Amino acid sequence: MTLDEFQQLVLPFEAAFQSRMAAWRMDGKPRTARRFTVYQNCPLPTSEDRLLFILAYVKTYALQVVQGRLFGMVQGKAHPWLHVLLPVLLAALRTLGAAPARSLTALALRLGVAEADAASVVALLEEEPAPAAPLLPMTGPNGTSFAPKSRLHRRTVIAGRKRIIRSKMSWWSMPCSSSSFSVTPTEAASMISRLPTRRRIPCPRGAGCCRI
Repeated sequence: MTLDEFQQLVLPFEAAFQSRMAAWRMDGKPRTARRFTVYQNCPLPTSEDRLLFILAYVKTYALQVVQGRLFGMVQGKAHPWLHVLLPVLLAALRTLGAAPARSLTALALRLGVAEADAASVVALLEEEPAPAAPLLPMTGPNGTSFAPKSRLHRRTVIAGRKRIIRSKMSWWSMPCSSSSFSVTPTEAASMISRLPTRRRIPCPRGAGCCRI
């Protein structure tokens, strides 16, 4: 779009915007109280700002968070502006007679040609171009895996899993049959440092045995 085309669209766009805001609020609910006014910190204060905002979105279809950052607002503010300005833009284009045609009859009337000629134009536009070569080689489909699969419900697998669980539990627990068993931190540290892995040792007071 050239600058002259943009300027020709400003007035119809602003008229359609004011007409919509006179009947509806930004949240899509009917307006029953005060009329719409541009507040002090509005991110789109002028007609040109609002038109550029929606034209940039229609051109690129960016994510709402990206669209908001381009125009100095958060995604929560960009969302209602998009829903308001999209029908406003369509209404302005209809006023200028530049809205997209939705039928062959309307397209033929717009172009000033017969419907058969309009149909040929549409058929030409709908022809799909030849697919371009990918920039990077695509990964092919994965073949069948020949790695051995473990049977989780086999008896040997279940027995091995239980054996590992018991060994972990015995490492962290030190059961003792006497409730009066007690050692000082220094004695406990010296005892642990002298113990090999997974062996039974006599309880220091003869009250049973402790498993490490």
